[in-house]
Amino acid sequence: QVQLAESGGGLVQPGGSLRLSCAASGSIFSINTMAWFRQAPGKQRELVATITSGGSPTYADSVKGRFTISRDNAKNTVYLQMNSQKPEDTAVYYCYVEVREFRYSSWVKYWGLGTQVTVSS
Repeated sequence: QVQLAESGGGLVQPGGSLRLSCAASGSIFSINTMAWFRQAPGKQRELVATITSGGSPTYADSVKGRFTISRDNAKNTVYLQMNSQKPEDTAVYYCYVEVREFRYSSWVKYWGLGTQVTVSS
């Protein structure tokens, strides 16, 4: 089993910054893609950013140029630096990882419990 511990959410004013962290622990042989999703009230969960095991990022158009995803493979941790935040960034943010627990096992997807980010003055 794998556990994901998210941190860093909170209340921020428009134009401000927050940094989210998500640390994976437990039975981990390797981690493939790591990502952040978000879900605003009344809306579907949407992809915010992904990062491959090699460090290549992709972003939703709505956050390009403002958010940066990164990872520390030694710590099994993924980060999301959010700058120039807007009220429409308000949502619950979820961490997502693809984990291989043993050398020859299949990739398993895990989700964090979510952390609330509120952008408001």
